[in-house]
Amino acid sequence: MAGTSRKHPMLRRSRAMWASRRVWQPRLVFWAGAVSIGVISVLFAVLADKAQALFHIMIGDDGGRRFYLPLIVTPLGFVLCAWLAHAFFPGSQGSGIPQAIAARHLRDDDDRSHILSLRLVMGKIALTVIGLFCGASIGREGPTVQVGASLMLQAARWGGMAQARGLILAGSAAGIAAAFNTPLAGIVFAIEEMGRTYEARTNGLVLTAVILAGLASLGLLGNYTYFGVSKETISFAAEWPLVIACGVIGGGFGAMFSLLALKATRWIRRWHTHQPLQRALLVAALCGLAVAVIGIASGGLTFGTGYVQARGAVEGTPLPWFFFAEKFLAGLLSMVSGIPGGIFAPSLAVGAGIGSSLGLIFGASTGAAALLGMAGYFAGVVQAPMTAFVIILEMTGNHDNVIALMLASMLGYGTARMISHEPLYHALSRVFIAEAIRRRRAEAVPK
Repeated sequence: MAGTSRKHPMLRRSRAMWASRRVWQPRLVFWAGAVSIGVISVLFAVLADKAQALFHIMIGDDGGRRFYLPLIVTPLGFVLCAWLAHAFFPGSQGSGIPQAIAARHLRDDDDRSHILSLRLVMGKIALTVIGLFCGASIGREGPTVQVGASLMLQAARWGGMAQARGLILAGSAAGIAAAFNTPLAGIVFAIEEMGRTYEARTNGLVLTAVILAGLASLGLLGNYTYFGVSKETISFAAEWPLVIACGVIGGGFGAMFSLLALKATRWIRRWHTHQPLQRALLVAALCGLAVAVIGIASGGLTFGTGYVQARGAVEGTPLPWFFFAEKFLAGLLSMVSGIPGGIFAPSLAVGAGIGSSLGLIFGASTGAAALLGMAGYFAGVVQAPMTAFVIILEMTGNHDNVIALMLASMLGYGTARMISHEPLYHALSRVFIAEAIRRRRAEAVPK
């Protein structure tokens, strides 16, 4: 009896704890935040697809009398996006992944709010959609990471949750998972790219966010593979030279993209010092004009995300041998222009183009070569080999080429490390950290 009397107070305390608002409010807000990431990611995808479709309708896919319109629309669109980003949505420029990485290193909530906020969610989505409507070679997946991290950080504020760094990680993973319908890639991305110092206690947050965001996405779009289903299989003896070539050459081009992007953005940032707005708009206009010229020269293939071209290559349709070079330049110019937009989808398109060209040289199937080229190039750009091969496996539904994709990704990563020692996203994240430090020092100076 005495033991029973001792247990009853403990049971009462346990029931009271589970009925407490302090226990359930953070959980409900976190779950709502994860579901909202899935819903908003789907809406973002729909808007992005419609924007690209409208651009191609506007210029005429048949190469008719309106082929010259990009020479007007694209530079003006770049200038508009750069101006809106500078004037109304500072912190929205570029991919969005560097901002999420930087926010995990910042300790002050005010500093985080400059790069992760609900205002930036609206700005990032709107400006990325405008950029795609104007023909920019950008993607929506990187911006979805910033959107997911912003939504989850806001949920943390509303729910009174203290694990800001873990929640940013969870929101970023949920964004990738919902953007591509690749839950495993979202988790691997969180561990490998977002959290180089990954903490085991965030496992539950990341998994729960990915599951709920994925369920919301599945509920709206159903289960699908981003690039359709690839049935190509790499034969062991005949096609291993192709695996090595795609890994090394793809990784080399990926490292070149990363190196050129970092050098160009640093030079442009120094040049902006005295007249930031005017020079930012000039850079955006020149980059937009160059992207338009490349797009016209390619017959319209390099405008937009490159999703159609990459999917065609994965399904066996060879790309023009020079496509990868044109898409490489269009993606690089779009990135350094300073407009909001990601590099995930354009990088996959460049990789598919490299693989397609190498497949013609080696006499291999286009679909298999495109997969290997995507793995090598993407691993070279972001220097995250696990993310590269997992995301490609999930996007194509092909699990027969695991070892080949692993090898291509590792070769791409190893080649890139020899050329460019700085991972692109982490190098860019330091810009936002430095800006936060400068802002703090300026506020500390007495007026």
